[in-house]
Amino acid sequence: MKREDKNQVIEQLAITLTEAKNFYIADIGGLDADQTSALRRSCFKQDVKLMVVKNTLLRKAMEKAEGNFDELYPILAGPTSLMISDVGNKPARMIKEFRKKMERPILKGAFVEEGIYIGDDQLDTLVAVKSKEELLGDLIALLQSPLRNVLHSLDSGKNILAGVVKTLSERES
Repeated sequence: MKREDKNQVIEQLAITLTEAKNFYIADIGGLDADQTSALRRSCFKQDVKLMVVKNTLLRKAMEKAEGNFDELYPILAGPTSLMISDVGNKPARMIKEFRKKMERPILKGAFVEEGIYIGDDQLDTLVAVKSKEELLGDLIALLQSPLRNVLHSLDSGKNILAGVVKTLSERES
């Protein structure tokens, strides 16, 4: 690969990493052609972008990209694939599902919601990570719950009060 081509790849990777909210670095080495195709199809269906990258080019792109990826540099060895998704836990769920049948892909590390996770042992943690939108939805639901209780109490109180007034008016007659 010519130097100009490498620089172009580094520049494009740097832009991709800067724009990505979440990305995973995985090892898919050892998968045969059919297994790799199945993984690619699964990524496509779940809107996860999968790229096989050279470690040196990825490191240089990380150095150029906006963000602090220093903790990820030590894991850039051996076969490396980059999985990019808008939803933080989608690649983790996909990896976990795929590993029910095979022993790969192996998670090397991840950058999810501005946090860095290193090692395959973090896979369960990443599956449980909620996106910012999911957390906001949970927060709104929690905030609405007491309001709903108050409105329900007021509504039922209105019916009780109407019943008491009706009973009193019938007594006086």
